[in-house]
Amino acid sequence: MNKGKLFLIPIPLGENSGTTIPQYVIDIIHSLDIFIVERARTARRFISTTRPPQSISEMVFHELDKRDPDKDISSFMNEIQNGKNIGLMSEAGCPGIADPGALVVGYAHNNEIEVVPLVGPSSILLALIASGMNGQDFHFHGYLPVKPPERVKALKKIESISASTGSTRIFMETPYRNMALIEDMLKHLSPKTRLCIATDLTLPTQYIRTKTIIQWKRNKPVDLHKRPTVFVLNAR
Repeated sequence: MNKGKLFLIPIPLGENSGTTIPQYVIDIIHSLDIFIVERARTARRFISTTRPPQSISEMVFHELDKRDPDKDISSFMNEIQNGKNIGLMSEAGCPGIADPGALVVGYAHNNEIEVVPLVGPSSILLALIASGMNGQDFHFHGYLPVKPPERVKALKKIESISASTGSTRIFMETPYRNMALIEDMLKHLSPKTRLCIATDLTLPTQYIRTKTIIQWKRNKPVDLHKRPTVFVLNAR
């Protein structure tokens, strides 16, 4: 029996699947009935907006445990070994970036399962191309440390690497800590360092601005509390 395929399904960055998810991706979603997800509730809500031909109650959703995401992967993939196709979803954007989905994709490659990435929104790339910064040499750092001393240390290291290489550095924060991160950057980074703040990407409330740190100090950003944001930095 031929093995099934693992489809990497992008999820809208907000309630706007009609404008950010191509129809062919929705058609593939409608052909599946097994999904590996971060949260079943979020996945069900998104799939419901696409008006699937089958009932949501007939679908199977395997949740990845963020604390130990690789413990159940082999059991989740039993069906794919028997010829069933499976969809992998993140909470938002493309799976495998800043989420445990990469472990599922790694398992697929190790077991010669075909991986099929699908087109859809990526907040990281959208922020980069909208920043006006170096798109030839960039690095995604993911989430920075939670504790302020470690976070400031990480920011200074990121700025130093960018200044010496000219590379663009991209990072994120849990939305309710956005303003604390911004305050740290305004306080500890060089006045000449450029910073792009990209918030609510693809949504009607989208906010994207690139300024130097000294310019941000003179005109602080709008309140970004609990608003999904990507930060793009270049120190040269």
